[in-house]
Amino acid sequence: MPDYSNLAIAAALDELGDLYELDGAVIHRVLAYRTAARAIRDAPMSVGALAREGRVTELPGVGRTLEEKILALLDTGSIPAAEKLRARFPPGLMDLTRLPGLGPKRARQLFDQLGIDSLDALREAAEGQQLRGIRGFGPKFERTVIEALDAGLGEQPAPRVLLPRALGLGEQIRDELRAHHAADRVELAGSARRLADSVKDLDIIATATDPAALAAALGELDVIESASVAGPNAGRARTHNGMPVDLRVVEPGQFGNLLQHFTGSAAHNVALREAAVRRGLHVSEYGILDDASGETLHCETEEGVYERLGLAWIAPELREGRGELAAAANGGLPARLIEVSDLRGDLHMHTTASDGRNSIEQMARAALERGYEYIAITDHSATHGFGNDVSPDELRAQIEAVAEVNARIEGIEILAGSEVNILPDGSPDYDDELLAALDWVIGSVHTSFGIGEAEMTKRMVAACEHPYIDAIGHPTGRKIESRAPYAVSIDALVEAAARTGTMIEINSAPDRRDLNDVHARAAHDAGVRILVNSDSHGVSTLSNVRWGIATARRAWLGRDDVANALPWARFAPLRKRAR
Repeated sequence: MPDYSNLAIAAALDELGDLYELDGAVIHRVLAYRTAARAIRDAPMSVGALAREGRVTELPGVGRTLEEKILALLDTGSIPAAEKLRARFPPGLMDLTRLPGLGPKRARQLFDQLGIDSLDALREAAEGQQLRGIRGFGPKFERTVIEALDAGLGEQPAPRVLLPRALGLGEQIRDELRAHHAADRVELAGSARRLADSVKDLDIIATATDPAALAAALGELDVIESASVAGPNAGRARTHNGMPVDLRVVEPGQFGNLLQHFTGSAAHNVALREAAVRRGLHVSEYGILDDASGETLHCETEEGVYERLGLAWIAPELREGRGELAAAANGGLPARLIEVSDLRGDLHMHTTASDGRNSIEQMARAALERGYEYIAITDHSATHGFGNDVSPDELRAQIEAVAEVNARIEGIEILAGSEVNILPDGSPDYDDELLAALDWVIGSVHTSFGIGEAEMTKRMVAACEHPYIDAIGHPTGRKIESRAPYAVSIDALVEAAARTGTMIEINSAPDRRDLNDVHARAAHDAGVRILVNSDSHGVSTLSNVRWGIATARRAWLGRDDVANALPWARFAPLRKRAR
């Protein structure tokens, strides 16, 4: 039998982890399966082939025990441990774990106390107001369950991949196709080129001296699990971790038409077609048809497409149908979008004092190598709640340690800071006397996510009004594709930030990128100063700012629109304590 795909192997291990958690196994055992599943899902090569070669333990988190289970899956189509655990629970119980706010542990609680063993049974219990009688559940959760089931959230969604992994795959495929003897031009298009939060599939546009040979070459790449020819000038494939890939090979004269068509979002392309019709033109991937002459214009470049329509070229990140066509027609596009190299500082990073992997000095020297003029050390505060809190006395020692390193390292200003937890009443979890001793404070919500929109909004507004909270970190708490934002009025938060001079962060962690691009643009338009921070937990992730910059670009921001693109002499007075 053919080897299972990486996605199938990862799904089997994820399911085994969930089954163990349902069964009450220790959390370390559960996490081991989930960590291995993540490594397998991200692997660019066939994990089945690695297992057959005895090399699967080269993957992080995969040891001998997991190797045995993977081989059993490949040889028999199942994992014996999973079969035994499945027999202990109703088959519908696992469906509950896919709903927001329900993991295996809480699903087991519902099963033990109310006998709920399926989505239908859960709906019946929620509509009958039976859930509110269980500790940890309540009327709000009942409403959430009904809304989620009405929205079909209990069904398996089409998988989307976070941008860094999708872009890495897309760029690898693009580069390997460029190296083929038949290739002329090869470019990545689609949502990956627009630097969207997550990506469903990869679109690649090419020209070639031998289109059929280049299309066939797609299926020969190591990252490809399976491929098929979709015509003489096209190929379709799937990577080992499940990403669909579409390759289109066109004549050089049509390259711009196709690249534009497959880069723009649906909203952008619809707006473009409607604007073209008003000029007597019809735009498609094949060219621009002039109704009056009956001639079709083919364009080698995207610039040619937009020029024929009376528009300036629009950067890929802006092609979302959010007013970019009007701006391109009247000179309203940003003259230059921000770039990673524009950043002069990073105001959110962690060290070994909390949950980071490197020391203050190591973080500072790595930042100096990146060309930064200033950084803030912002370890977690006293009530972070994950076993890595920094007590007030420990923070006082941290302030002294930062000062000592700052005195020794020339060329960079190292600020003593903290990422304070914003408590439910909106106050920080250190007293004002201690906060006044810091150089910088960023406030973030790390606890009590579910308090309701009115309460959460009041909480965030109060944080903005605090005299020592300089900025709000990851303001909506979202995790892309895995956790929805908590309920908060962004309009009210933006108004409070503008009124109080509180900065708002675009957090660059690739699964956060929070504020998102729409909210970041609105905040900037309201006069809020925007930061792009790494939220780095080690020197290796300072480069995460790439993803925050991607969000800033999608928000139409230029260098002058991002506060930490300013030199230190201009940034320092913007802090509340300096005012």
